[in-house]
Amino acid sequence: MLTAQKLLERKGAQVYTIDAKSTVLEALRIMAERNVGALVVKDGETLIGIFSERDYARKVVLKDKFSRDTEVREIMTPNPILVTPDTEVRECMRLMTDHQVRHLPVVERGGLVGVISIGDVVKWIIEDQADSIQFLERYIIGR
Repeated sequence: MLTAQKLLERKGAQVYTIDAKSTVLEALRIMAERNVGALVVKDGETLIGIFSERDYARKVVLKDKFSRDTEVREIMTPNPILVTPDTEVRECMRLMTDHQVRHLPVVERGGLVGVISIGDVVKWIIEDQADSIQFLERYIIGR
């Protein structure tokens, strides 16, 4: 079974964070520079939330707030769903679906070790299906 740890090894464990007191504009700049859809929000060393493009669209743009004046902590999604390195990818997929989230921070011994996105999971599903198809084709042909 593929675990969150294996997925992080494939994609890399780079995690981008932002301080809860930073402005939304700062967060958007980081997300654009790093080409990511979300940042882990920290208060000091403590993980307290996730800030995503969805948070921006729904809680800033639609509520007529200003990115320069709004702190990330005001609009982030607090208390994100967390997984461990041993969590199976299928369980990650279930959690994302059930809770309608696109990012899962991966924590171990209280520390942040990575983030799994829905894109990472979809990529794995596609690769897994391609492997299964190849196996079945070889089986049918008799190789």
